[in-house]
Amino acid sequence: MAHVLRRHLRDLHSLGPANNDHLAALRVAVSVAVPSLALLVFGRPDLIIYAVFGALTGMYGRSEPHQLRLTHQAQAALVLLSGVGVGIFLSVNHLHSWWLVGVEAVLAGVGSVFSDRVNLKPNGPFFGILALGACASVPTTIPWFAALLIAAASAAFSIAIGFGGWVRGRQWQPGAVRSAAPLSGLRRQAAAVHAARYVLAVGTAGSIGVLSGSGHPHWAMAAAAVPLAGADLPSSVHRGLHRMVGTFLGLVLVAVVLLPVPWAPLTFFPGAEAAVLALLVIAFQFTTELFMTRHYGLAMVSFTPVILLMTQLAAPADPYVLITERAVETVVGAVVGILVIVLVRRRAVRLQPRS
Repeated sequence: MAHVLRRHLRDLHSLGPANNDHLAALRVAVSVAVPSLALLVFGRPDLIIYAVFGALTGMYGRSEPHQLRLTHQAQAALVLLSGVGVGIFLSVNHLHSWWLVGVEAVLAGVGSVFSDRVNLKPNGPFFGILALGACASVPTTIPWFAALLIAAASAAFSIAIGFGGWVRGRQWQPGAVRSAAPLSGLRRQAAAVHAARYVLAVGTAGSIGVLSGSGHPHWAMAAAAVPLAGADLPSSVHRGLHRMVGTFLGLVLVAVVLLPVPWAPLTFFPGAEAAVLALLVIAFQFTTELFMTRHYGLAMVSFTPVILLMTQLAAPADPYVLITERAVETVVGAVVGILVIVLVRRRAVRLQPRS
């Protein structure tokens, strides 16, 4: 076990091969930037959280031909908008604490089955349940349908950006579909066990968060889902460790930005703090996607500020509490996710077809 752990720690220093990552990162950055800057111009930076979660649609299908990427991103948009919509519903009706834990755990299981069925890449329902928890944790200051419309419009814009390159070649293959075998027989059993693990891990992590008095139990639930996207135990441990280390380093960046110290960047832009935070969200989302497939830990270094800064725009909180709870909830969630994988095994059946 110690040997395996050392190998995973060594992997923290290795970087995967590049694969036109800058193009995918640029697409996602533009998808985030345009609706976010529009909301900033209209004086509503608190609504950027909905635009960002819609724009995360652009993270899917990054290496696929335009025709298949269109289908892939439409499927991803369904997951993301479902999370946003359920989160808004919980927020509007002031359903927090145990309601949030129960609903998010169930949606994690449903999202797992859907993800396995359509072969989503990135794997699993992580971004959908992250959107649910984040949107449920902030007050909805506009009509619910308007908040959902912002996310939907952002997702549609993201899909348009992802499909825009087709205009150059205009090649279309009639009948081409994404490779996703039906869930039947052993694959159905494996998918059911996988979904059960999501429900158990997300529900357990969220329960610990609620019982501990955390104001952000959804962070533990999201962190618990990260290891479950691994294909086996080693890859799950790998993702869990990268999640924790990347989050801690990302929190250092958040501390530099948010903590009220004389050298903080926000002190140099009095009256424009919201604009600075919005621009940082866009920049950090670009670097997140730049490293997402090459080094998950480095991606988390950037993605942690994305989540916390846009949360701060939507519902300002004490940065010391924000940073501390994020660190604690990440460790709790990642450990719970790994333990569930160890305790609840599934048969070695490929849930995803070979690419």
